[in-house]
Amino acid sequence: MSSLAAPSSSPSPRRVLVDVLSRPSSRARALATDAALVAAGVAVVALLAKVSFFIGPVPITGQTLGVILVGAALGSARGAASLTSYMLLGLAGLPIFAGPIAGPAYVLSPSFGFILGFIPAAFLAGWFAERAWDRRPVLAFVGFVTASIVPFLVGVPYMALILATVVGSEITFGSVMAAGVLPFIPGGILKAAVAALLIPLVWRGVHALDTRR
Repeated sequence: MSSLAAPSSSPSPRRVLVDVLSRPSSRARALATDAALVAAGVAVVALLAKVSFFIGPVPITGQTLGVILVGAALGSARGAASLTSYMLLGLAGLPIFAGPIAGPAYVLSPSFGFILGFIPAAFLAGWFAERAWDRRPVLAFVGFVTASIVPFLVGVPYMALILATVVGSEITFGSVMAAGVLPFIPGGILKAAVAALLIPLVWRGVHALDTRR
């Protein structure tokens, strides 16, 4: 009887950008590197959160771009850890969300559902990157658009719930679409396109450096 194992039905995860750029020599250094990368991801999203335009109950921000970049560069696990840390630090009171408000009361904000949705979005962007979708602009764009949709799946129902129960607004399908979906579509596509151009470009630079060594 043959002892050969059946081939896997899915491709095995590959190294993401930070795995190529940082190569710690010991387990302790690897853990320290992972912690530093998670912290750096928090800083990137926090910085882009301040690029915000309040047009309604949920602002248009640069956060989604940060989520995609962090997820793709760090990978699924570290990306999700980074966005989880981002959420927890904001709820602890650090002013890292869009606008000046932070702390535990932010869970009553109409936009908090999007913060929750950033965690699986970063994981998904990292999942695509681990399968090398981030190395070709077209595949990267498809993956990043898909990841960009995830925060809306969580954020829009959460926004509607808060507006109805806390704010006391009358909620209709049209009002929810106008407040939490339609204004964000052009920017979401643009941010996914920027990430889909930037990440493969960095990969090209990494490959160019490797060939010169």
